[in-house]
Amino acid sequence: MRGTYTVGMRSAQLTTLALCTLALGLAACAPQAKQAQQTTAPATSTPATATPTTPATTPAATYTPVAFLSEQPVRKFTAAKQVLDPARKYRAVLTTSKGVVTVDLNSTAAPIAVNSFVFLSLNHFYDGLTFHRVVNGFVAQGGDPEGTGAGGPGYSFTTETSPTARFDSAGVLGMARAQSRDSNGSQFFITLAPADFLTGDYSVFGKVVDGQKAVDALTKTENGSARPDTIVSVQILSAAR
Repeated sequence: MRGTYTVGMRSAQLTTLALCTLALGLAACAPQAKQAQQTTAPATSTPATATPTTPATTPAATYTPVAFLSEQPVRKFTAAKQVLDPARKYRAVLTTSKGVVTVDLNSTAAPIAVNSFVFLSLNHFYDGLTFHRVVNGFVAQGGDPEGTGAGGPGYSFTTETSPTARFDSAGVLGMARAQSRDSNGSQFFITLAPADFLTGDYSVFGKVVDGQKAVDALTKTENGSARPDTIVSVQILSAAR
């Protein structure tokens, strides 16, 4: 029997909408100690002239498109081919009916989930699918080829968790699943607000870096009568680490 892939809500305001929990996370930032600079007075009475220094900067990574694996949408597989290059980092550009959303994918925290998402995207799997479940102030969920919350790509994989990945802000990308932790497939969600109570239950595999306004504008579907917004296309980009 197939289960419905949903993101559960344990807060008091959302209890009537809960089906099962999803989780996502963010990379934690380690504090860096500040080192005090000590100066020595010059031996002569002539004051020393300070030489201004320019802080070193790291050049921005150059992302380039990854070639598609198919020309038309393919929506049934037995497994995800390994497509990630460990020497590169990945980004997804989702064009939706409400605008463009750019997501940095976290292959360190969730390598299986990221590889699957990239593999499906390179096969145009998500093109034309909908955000079938959008709950105001909670999550926007999509990626189901059936549009019902019960569909998938034909394979599943286990949930990945990381101590550095949390659902602690809006714009966190997570994998939707059914009751089993081994039921991750193609469905994903993006948080519309912090939902840290989901952390530890579902895979966190990315973060919106541009276009959160488009995510927030997605049509809310709680009442079941609204027409859901569409994922027009997903373009995968990569850059050297």
